[in-house]
Amino acid sequence: MINIVTSSRYKINRQKIKLFVGNIFEKEQLISRYSLNIIFVGKNKMKSLTEKYKGEKETLPVLSFPYDEKVGEEEILLGEVVICYPLVILLAAERNKRVDEMINDLVKHGIYNLIK
Repeated sequence: MINIVTSSRYKINRQKIKLFVGNIFEKEQLISRYSLNIIFVGKNKMKSLTEKYKGEKETLPVLSFPYDEKVGEEEILLGEVVICYPLVILLAAERNKRVDEMINDLVKHGIYNLIK
């Protein structure tokens, strides 16, 4: 199961993200056992999280929080991937990518930080 949490002001294509994550889970053979939370936040929230959990005074584009907790009989919450939506927009412009591509890159980075 893939849960996406976001503000209504962020233009997120939930279906594309879920399909993309599902493909990663299938490739890594996690599809039937794991769930994941993907959370989109603003710059201030991301800066606060970065300071609190990494001790850095900057705003990162993505953070991963591993949980590996049981949430059901057979399901395990792998963790959370937190993405700073305003930085997604900036990075996409800098790297000449579509916003959806940049989101996928950051989601993939976050997931691999959780499983590797």
